Formats: sequence, C-alpha cells, structure tokens
Amino acid sequence: MDETNEVPVNRIDVLLNSWRDLPQGEKVDFFRALSQDDAEDVFLSLSRHEQAALFLDFSRGERRLWIRFLAPDDAADVMQEAGEELKTELLGLVDENVRREVTALLSYAEDEAGGLMNPRFARVRPDMLVAEAIRYVRKQALSKVDPVHYVYVLNPDQRLLGVLSLRQLFVAPPEKRISEVMEVELVTVPDEMDQESVSRLFRNHRFVALPVVDGENRMQGVVTVDDILDVNQEEATEDIQKLGGTEALDAPYPSVTLPQMIKKRAPWLMVLFVGEMFTATAMHQFEAEIQAAVVLALFIPMIISSGGNSGSQATTLIIRAMALQEVRLRDWWWIFGREALTGLCLGLFLATIGFLRIFIWPNASTLYTEHYVMVAASVAVALLGVVLFGTLVGSMLPFILRRLSLDPASASAPFVATLVDVMGLIIYFETARHLLTGRLL
Repeated sequence: MDETNEVPVNRIDVLLNSWRDLPQGEKVDFFRALSQDDAEDVFLSLSRHEQAALFLDFSRGERRLWIRFLAPDDAADVMQEAGEELKTELLGLVDENVRREVTALLSYAEDEAGGLMNPRFARVRPDMLVAEAIRYVRKQALSKVDPVHYVYVLNPDQRLLGVLSLRQLFVAPPEKRISEVMEVELVTVPDEMDQESVSRLFRNHRFVALPVVDGENRMQGVVTVDDILDVNQEEATEDIQKLGGTEALDAPYPSVTLPQMIKKRAPWLMVLFVGEMFTATAMHQFEAEIQAAVVLALFIPMIISSGGNSGSQATTLIIRAMALQEVRLRDWWWIFGREALTGLCLGLFLATIGFLRIFIWPNASTLYTEHYVMVAASVAVALLGVVLFGTLVGSMLPFILRRLSLDPASASAPFVATLVDVMGLIIYFETARHLLTGRLL
C-alpha cells in the first residue's frame, strides 16, 4: 500500500490566501462572513498595512470592536499606518487607559525602540516573597499582560532593578525574597534607540524580549523578538528596493497605487538619465578617435558593462556588510586596500579574456585592422583600469554616504553603474589614444 506524507494545511493560511486574492472592495465582506474565532486569527495574521486598509472599510462599530481587540503597541502601529484623520477617530474609540498607552507610543518615531515596544509587562517588587510574586504575576497574566516571557523587578519609582525568567521564578525557593533571586546584570534598550540597533542587540544576546528604559532607567515597556522579525523584514525590503534604484515603497507592492509607484521610481530614473547624458558628452569628446578607428566603438558596451558590474558587486557586498556591522566607518582604509587588490585581480582576469577574444579571433586582421594586436592591448588595459575603478567606487561610495549621515543603501547598483559608465569611456579612449596614436589614430 502506497503511503504519502501530506503536509497538513493550516486553516488560517487558507483563509488568508483566499482573502488576499480578493479585490480590495470585497475583502471586508469576506472578513465579516468569518466566524468570530477565524476572524480574530485572520486579523492578527494580517500586516499592519492590511489591518489599516480594513479599518478604512469598517463601520464605526467595527472600528471600535477591532481597535480594542489589539494590544496597545499593535493599535499604535495601525494608527500610524491609517493616516491622521482615522488615527484621531480610532484614538477616541479606546478607553482612557489604553488611550494614554497608545498616545505615549505614538510620541516616539516609528523606527525607535519606543515605537516598537509593548507598554504592558509583568512586574514585581524586590521585597516580595517568591510565592507572593508568582500569584501576582499570574494575576497580571490573567488580566492584561500577554505574552509573559520575563518578570521585571521595579522599585516604587518604576526604575528597573532586575529581571527573572519564568523558570527562575518558579524554581526559586518560595520563602526567598525576589531581590535575592533576581538577575541584576541587565541588557536594556534605550527608548530612543533606532530599530536596527535594537535588532543587533537581539542578535547578539539571543533573548526573546528586552526591557525598554528611558534616560533615568525607568521601565517603559518591552520589545519582543516577533517585533524584531518584522523589523528585519522591513529593513531588508527597504535596502533591496533602494539597491534596485528606487525609493522604499513603504507598503506591499500590490497595495501601491500607480501614481505612488511612478512617484517612487521616477526621481531615481531621472537622476540616472541625467548621469547617462554625461556618457554622450564623454563620447562626443572622443568623436575624432571614433571616426578614425570605428573598430573602437565595437568594444564600448563590453568595457563599460564590465566596470558597472564590478562596481555593483562591490557596493552590494559593502552595503550588506555595513548593515550587519561586519565593517564600520573606520574600516574604510582596509576595505580600500582589499578592494583595490580584488579589482586588480578581477581586471587582469577580464583583460586576459578581452585580449584573447581579439587576438585569436578568426580573421582578426580583417575585422580589427592590421593593428589588431594593439587594439587588443588597448581593450585589455582599459578593462583593467575600468574594473579597478568600478570596484573602488562601488566599495567607497557607501562609506562616503555613511560619513555624510546618509543611508549607504542609496548607493544603488544602477547609480554606481552610471558613474562608472562615464569614467569607463574616458579610461577606454584615453588608453586607446596613447596606444594607437601613430597607428590607427
């Protein structure tokens, strides 16, 4: 009898896929038709952008129901996504305590730790007995704190003194004081720390949650690892989009309207187009050389594409290394030397191929004139110079942007390629002028 191992299909995934396949105008009707349990599971599985889109179609009563269903940090995220007018309405639909929590979260920038944190967490006093603290934490978990990963020890001024995992709390002797069993060597997150730095803290320390504190060490909330997973996806998406030569979309691709898409992509295209105009200007400067030796024009695409490709490789590698903090601004000189050697080796490799491409080609003397050896030499030397230049530009541009406090991801591959195109032509024709004068020129 044949047996097949079938992967069980998650009901919520099926519902999500069905919902996402619908036109925007039909999604709210599909959502209303779900059972309460399914609706809750589907709603929590949506991105904040998708949740905000649903709120736009909800009635006022539905808005009240679902905004109160969300935790304060999730509610704040949806409000930020929904726009000012709807944000004001949604704030008015939650009770006073939640409104204070959400308003405090909205006062932080979206990419700061304070904007990521959940203001609800399990807390105990240092003078509590362990048995007493367990009962108190259980009471908090039943009321409003979810999830509970750690228990934080605060003094009356809400300053953070220590922390215990649930396991530490439950295995501690019940007659001991919390101050005797708590961990006092703490890893904390300043409330104004940017989300990329918070992500690195999680990666370095492997915690599932970290406490967020203000400048006076007063505890403000907790950031959990699931928040950081969303941050990592968001940051990676933004960097990839910028590397492609466009502004970050700030929303899922299908949700971006045509005017928004054009607005995001047109500025970079215009910048790159203006840059490519200088390529035509550079070629005009060498018009006499091209007319005297038309054969030189045959190798222009090969020369400039090799430089652009080498530059794109270098800038992509350096930007990613910066994002992972594998290299820092002070490492620029080491990177320069390393990439210079790399560019030289890659250039020699391509130069050899380019030289042989012309030198051993059948009927080379007919196709490339009787001076085909010097033409091959010109192409080879130009390839060496262009690849070396492209590699250095691609590797150094992210450092320059970081030094100017700009996003290194703005050093997109198309932008680097455009810069190298212009200089590649100059290197090529200047090389040909020196090697072919008196022969073809």
